[in-house]
Amino acid sequence: MKNSTIKNISVLICITIGMFSCKNAAKKSDANIQEEAKQNMEIKQKETDLLGGTSWAVAYSGFRSGQHPDRGNGAVNPSDSEVLEDLKIISKDSLFNLIRLYDCGENSQAVLRIIEENQLNIKVMLGVWLKAELSAHETCSWLTEPIPQETLDKNMILNQEEIQRGIALAKKYPETVIAVNVGNEALVEWNDHKVDTDSIISYVKSVQKEIEQPVTVADNYEWWIKSGQELAKTVDFVSIHVYPVWEGKDIDEGMSYTIQNVQDVRNAFPDSKLVITEAGWASIATEFGERASEEKQERYYQELNKWSKEMNITTFFFEAFDEDWKGETANPLGAEKHWGIFTVDRKPKKVMQALFPELN
Repeated sequence: MKNSTIKNISVLICITIGMFSCKNAAKKSDANIQEEAKQNMEIKQKETDLLGGTSWAVAYSGFRSGQHPDRGNGAVNPSDSEVLEDLKIISKDSLFNLIRLYDCGENSQAVLRIIEENQLNIKVMLGVWLKAELSAHETCSWLTEPIPQETLDKNMILNQEEIQRGIALAKKYPETVIAVNVGNEALVEWNDHKVDTDSIISYVKSVQKEIEQPVTVADNYEWWIKSGQELAKTVDFVSIHVYPVWEGKDIDEGMSYTIQNVQDVRNAFPDSKLVITEAGWASIATEFGERASEEKQERYYQELNKWSKEMNITTFFFEAFDEDWKGETANPLGAEKHWGIFTVDRKPKKVMQALFPELN
């Protein structure tokens, strides 16, 4: 009798343990299913999510050799005829009907005016360039000393002026300017023009109150995933930068890595409209060695273009023309100078030669 009781108790214990085990297993299974669903959130957007109704766009900065934006001693801007030449190259056979500008200075003002004067079929995502309001000298490798507080205070005033210029231009060219971007890579820790997230949220809201166009902030995909929750609630769409070649990837991994970057952002912001505001491949770069070439740039361009159309994600390829004013003057082969699909002399690289054989 005693043994029978012990056996019965043992059976009950086993059954109970089994029930708990099954319940825990079910919980784990549910968790796995939820995690799998999260990892497989649909990247593809609706056609109505496209910016300006187009999937393929390009970043444009028209500074040629000997020209540059204001770096403290004034700008050397392209002439009107040079800008018009660029815009005709960009929009040839409707190659690009949407471009991205990075600031509201004289050169960008000229671009908008020339588009309207010549009735060019080009729309613009206008940039509002924000200067440093915080000193990122401890995290930015090329800032060797703190930015003086006097400079930071002055920059806050200049940023307010730039914001007002952006608002004015969006109102002046409502048919051409289809979106406004407030701040470019001003949030990542490695930049030299860092601005506090709360300040940028405030800036975005102030612009949204004044204009009809959607407003966004452009930054690295990883920053958005880690730190962009509050900002994502504020902007009208999330703008991300993806650069697999900067992160050590060669062309065979380029597109898969890009897709994973976008997937991670989609997982973080399932309800946000996504736009890729920068993605490109350098044709020459001492930093990348053999990973940079015109052939690999062409392949990345074609693969990204095809995927962007399939996913209904507006993507700005970086960039239209090489910019030799960028990066270290002593290193003419530095990556910063060689992202264009045309050289600084406006000669087509292989990707454009393939699309337009008559340019060869």
